[in-house]
Amino acid sequence: MTDGPTYGFDTLQIHAGARPDPATGARQTPIYQTTAYVFRDAEHAAALFNLQEVGYIYSRLTNPTVAALQERVAVLEGGVGAVCCSSGHAAQIMALFPLMQPGCNVVVSTRLYGGTVTQFSQTIKRFGWEATFVDFDDLDAVKAAIDDNTRAIFCESIANPGGYITDLRAVADVADAAGLPLVVDNTSATPYLCRPIEHGATLVVHSLTKYLTGNGTVTGGVVVDSGKFDWSASDKFPSLSAPEPAYHGLKFHETFGPLAFTFHGIAIGLRDLGMTLNPQAAHYTLCGIETLSLRMERHVENAQKIASWLEGHDAVEAVTYAGLESSPYYDRVAKVCPKGAGALFTVALKGGYDACIKFVDTLEIFSHVANLGDTRSLVIHSASTTHRQLTPEQQAAAGAAPNVVRLSIGIEDADDLIADLDRALTAAS
Repeated sequence: MTDGPTYGFDTLQIHAGARPDPATGARQTPIYQTTAYVFRDAEHAAALFNLQEVGYIYSRLTNPTVAALQERVAVLEGGVGAVCCSSGHAAQIMALFPLMQPGCNVVVSTRLYGGTVTQFSQTIKRFGWEATFVDFDDLDAVKAAIDDNTRAIFCESIANPGGYITDLRAVADVADAAGLPLVVDNTSATPYLCRPIEHGATLVVHSLTKYLTGNGTVTGGVVVDSGKFDWSASDKFPSLSAPEPAYHGLKFHETFGPLAFTFHGIAIGLRDLGMTLNPQAAHYTLCGIETLSLRMERHVENAQKIASWLEGHDAVEAVTYAGLESSPYYDRVAKVCPKGAGALFTVALKGGYDACIKFVDTLEIFSHVANLGDTRSLVIHSASTTHRQLTPEQQAAAGAAPNVVRLSIGIEDADDLIADLDRALTAAS
C-alpha cells in the first residue's frame, strides 16, 4: 500500500503486502512455486549477492509470496520488517541467532509453552547457550537474573497454556535499563489483541500455525523487527554491529540501520539455518490473516462466556482466564490486551488427573489435538502431552499441573460448546 492515509487494522489485514500481480493482474497474491530467479545480467547477480540491491535470488532466502506475508505481519505488528520461517520454534531460534554467542544466556519467563521450555532448557545448550527461568511477575528476580553474559529477555504476551498476561511495559523497562532486547512471543494474542512493540518489545515472534493462519492447515513462524534497538550501543551484539566476514566486512547495523536485524535474518539466518517457509504455506496464512479481526472477536466473545460458565460449575476447581474478574491478571487486560484476553486458558478439575482424562475423552465438538488458535475448539491435557517432558515442578510453574486441561476456544456456537463441556464434566465427575 502507498504512503498516505493511516489505515485501520481491518483494512491492513487484507491489503498490507498485497498488490495485483504485475504479470497477470491477479488480485490474490499468487503462489510463486519456484526455486530460483533469473538475473538480469551478471552485474545484477553480483549486486544481489553483495546485498547492494534487494531482490530474489533463491527461495531459501526470498520468495515473493513469503515477502508479501512478511510485509503484512510487520505492518500489523508495527514493525519495520519481518522474516518468515518454517515454524514457531524456528522463529525463536531465528530471533536468538544474531544475538547469542557460546557462553551467553537469555532470561526467560517460567510461563511458557512446554515445547519452548524444553527448547530453552535443553536444546539451546547444543549451541553453547543457556536460559535462566524466572517468574516475570517478580521484576526484582528478573533484574537479578541478568548478568554480563545475558543477551536477551524472552516472554509470551498471553502465556500458553494458562492465558496469563505479562506486564510487557514493566518487563521492557527492565530490558531497557540493562541495554537488552526484549523478545515477545505474541502467538496467543495476535497483533489484533496486543502489539508488543508498542509496549517496548524489540522483537516479536509468532507461530503462524495458530491464529494468524487460523485453520489448522500449515506450520510457519515469523520474527518481526521493531527497528528501534541500537545494536551498536555496546559490544554485546557483534553479529549486527561488527564486520561480517561473509560479506567482505559489511556491518549490518551501520549499513541497514533500523532494518539491520531483518537483513541479517535473511542474509545469514535463512542462508545458513535454512528454516525456510514454503510459498504455499505463506499463501494459506495470507488468506487466513484477511479474517483475523473477525475471528478474534468471536474467539474472545466465546471464551469470555464459556470461562464464566465454567467458573460456576461444581466439577471445576479453578479457571485461569484473565478476562474473569477473579483472575489476578484481570487488571492487565485493559492495559496489555484492550480488545480482550484471548481464547486460551486452563481449567483445573476437582477430580484430578483421572477426571481430566475422562473429560478429554468424552468431549465431542472439542478436538483433542496438540494445537491452538484454530477456528475449531480444541482441548488437551498438557501434563500428559505437550508438557509431559517437564518435571512436576516445571509443570506447575507453567500452569500445566496433572489436574489441569487446556482449552482453545473456537468460533462455533458458544451454547453448543457449553453443552459439550457440560456433558463431559458430568461424565468425568
